[in-house]
This record gives sequence, structure tokens and C-alpha cells, in this order.
Amino acid sequence: MRNGLLNAICAYIIWGLLPLYWKWFETVPAGEILSHRIVWSFVFVAGLITLQKRWKELKLVLKDRGTLLPLIASSILITVNWLVFIWAVNNGHVVETSLGYYLTPLINVALAIVFLREKPTGGQWLAIVLAGAGVVLITVDYGSFPWVSISLALSFGLYGLVKKRVKIDASLGLMTETAIVVPVALVFWSYLGVSHASTVWSLPVGSLALLLLSGVATALPLLLFAKAAKSLTLSLLGFVQYIGPTLTLILSVTVFKETVSHVMLISFALIWSALIVYAMASIRAARQLAAQ
Repeated sequence: MRNGLLNAICAYIIWGLLPLYWKWFETVPAGEILSHRIVWSFVFVAGLITLQKRWKELKLVLKDRGTLLPLIASSILITVNWLVFIWAVNNGHVVETSLGYYLTPLINVALAIVFLREKPTGGQWLAIVLAGAGVVLITVDYGSFPWVSISLALSFGLYGLVKKRVKIDASLGLMTETAIVVPVALVFWSYLGVSHASTVWSLPVGSLALLLLSGVATALPLLLFAKAAKSLTLSLLGFVQYIGPTLTLILSVTVFKETVSHVMLISFALIWSALIVYAMASIRAARQLAAQ
């Protein structure tokens, strides 16, 4: 559990700082960035599989329908998540992405209760109520339906659920997910080339080299997340996730100069209070279980 928690913290720190990375390519359409993100993620993970000499294991995964079908679903979910996130960052909606990932833990808790039969303790229920109140305040203060936030929360919450239920090694799972969608990305590359609409290849050499590293920036936190999902409850995994949107919120204000109201600050205080309450309740529950 300790290793899982460390993996989750590292993954969410990387995700929280990713807007800095994607903002570098704000002149490139979101769909084109997404296609490169998919292709270079595939290349990076394929390199890992080669180093680990696990291609035979991968073939067995592709032949196992019970594993392959959920991974098809997870690949679609994470692709949707990537596209919405990139579009939002490059179009000045970084605060909405932060809200989306604040919503995700609540989605995770709901999914855990419904599908995994996890039973929160009294203290954990209190944390859920506090976090829910904070998210409702943010949504009301925002003044319009936050479709970016809802899309990000639902897609990543469901992705986490699928990853929790599929019994497969992290690198093999990610390799399968990227392999499923990489043909679509390559077809899109071909379309851009034929229609002379590609913008990436005209970027400065430094920016182009940075984009080629998008595979590492994408795959590394996903691998850490997949490992964390195997050893942590979905509810705890969700609450650790508050690290990511908090970093994103800080970036939105200090770097991207987006405004945050007093109501939103109160909401964030509620959410962080919920995180502390949830952590304390989880530690207490773990100690009681160990004492039995």
C-alpha cells in the first residue's frame, strides 16, 4: 500500500504540472497534438516492452477476450480525456480542468460504492460530504455548465474503474491501450499530410523535439497510476488525486493568469479539509483492521 501511495502521488504531481507542457504547443490544434501523444506513447511503451522482452506476453493479452474488451474501453476513455484536456489548456480553460479533476474523486467514490461494494466509514462519509459541498460551490460560482470538467471527471473516473478491475501488468495494459488507438492516429496523420493541414512539422526544432517526448510525459504517469490502482482502494486513489488539480489551479492563477473568486477559494478549503479528514479516517480504519 505504501508503494502504491507513492506511485499515485508521483503520477498526480506529473499530471498537475502537465498544463505547462501542453501550453507550449498552443498554436497546434488539439486533435493533432493528441495524435502525436498517442503515437509517441506507443513508441515509448513499445520500447519498454522490448527491453523487458515481453512481446509473447502481449500476444497472449491480445488473444484473451476477457482482458482485451475492457482495455478497448479504457483506451477510448483515456483518449477522450486527453483530447478534452489538451483542448481546454490551449483554449484558456485551465481552471475548468482543475475543477474536473476535483470532481473525479467523487466520481471514483460513487463508482467504488456501486460497482466494487466498497463501504466508507463514518469519517470517510464526512470527507465525501465536505468535498461534495466544495465542488457544488465551485460549480455554482462558475456560472455555467462545466462540460469540460464533467467530461474529464467521467472519462478518468471510469478509466480508473476499468484499470482497477482488469488484472494485467501496467506496461502490458498501457501497451495494449495505445496499440488499439494508434492506427486511428496514423490515419489522422495521413489525412493531415494529404490535405496539407499539418502544423507540427513546421515547429522550431526545439519545440518539435519536446513534442516527441510527449510519449514519456504521457506514459510515465499512466504506468505509475496503473501500479497504484492495483494496491489502493478506488476511493483512496481518488482522494490522493486532489494533488493534481491543486497544482493545476496554482498554475492557472500564477502562470496563466486566470481569475479565482473568493467563493472558489472557500471551496478549495472545503476540499482540502475533506482530504485531511479522509486520510485520518482511512489510517484509523487500517489500524483497526491490522489489530484484528
